[in-house]
Amino acid sequence: MAELKTQKGGGNVDDFLATIEDERRRKDSRDLVTLMERVTGEEPAMWGPSIIGFGDLRFRYESGREGDWFRVGFSPRKQSLTLYVTDYLQEDDPLLAKLGKFTTGKACIYVKRLEDLDTSVLEDVVRRSYDAAG
Repeated sequence: MAELKTQKGGGNVDDFLATIEDERRRKDSRDLVTLMERVTGEEPAMWGPSIIGFGDLRFRYESGREGDWFRVGFSPRKQSLTLYVTDYLQEDDPLLAKLGKFTTGKACIYVKRLEDLDTSVLEDVVRRSYDAAG
């Protein structure tokens, strides 16, 4: 069985954040690290070259495939901040209606700028997702 491409690594989160060229994206990323660290009580860790994760999760699919992942996290992509916090959310969850301006993927929230979100609602989303993953 193939291993997941994205693995927890020994990279330094602060060093990674310092490489983000766009000043706004770098500030938003630092703010997200602070928020997620506060909400989860976990230290940030690099997963692959560009994802910052919080907490550890061991999963097993019905097929028997197993792997390790993080409970919540994000990646400061060029197009948007990708927040990995929605595994437990349904599209019609009332919490999402209060979150702000974003789009979603299968298990992600995509946002252009952190200021587009209500951060108190984002804290609730992060907390619920972190708790649901545990």
